[in-house]
Amino acid sequence: MTGFSCPPPLMPAPVVSTEAPIRNDGWFPDIDPAELRAARRIRHVITPERLKLAVTGAMITVGNQLAVWQAAHMLAGIADLAAVPSRKLGDTSRLVLLYTRAIGAYAKAELVEAYRDTDLTGQGQHDAETVEPSIIELRRDAIHAIRDMLSRPRLRAELI
Repeated sequence: MTGFSCPPPLMPAPVVSTEAPIRNDGWFPDIDPAELRAARRIRHVITPERLKLAVTGAMITVGNQLAVWQAAHMLAGIADLAAVPSRKLGDTSRLVLLYTRAIGAYAKAELVEAYRDTDLTGQGQHDAETVEPSIIELRRDAIHAIRDMLSRPRLRAELI
């Protein structure tokens, strides 16, 4: 067949985010909503306001768990999380990557939990039950990231 060619498949236009970075406390890094949406597959049906609330809640939760650790580094004169001595992956501090992982996991867990109850009849109830492990796994991932930052083991066992 000569002279016949198929046009290239249409690719969806990239989504351009107009969401401003979510400001942190100045020591921990700000969070870019577009990067968080891409990394955690957070759809755009989640409004920017709702995402900001979830991220802010995650910042508070993670900040509370790292408060003593942060204070020790601040007393040592370290200006921000990126300046804490750590190995790097690419050009980014491993600690910054772990921090953003914890924020993303806690924020996504909150969003999944908040949006699962829109329809709890029939299929909705079944869907909520299948989402529950996802929420638990997201929180586990956040806890693991924080424990990795603190150089603590991920598992704590006690004899009864």
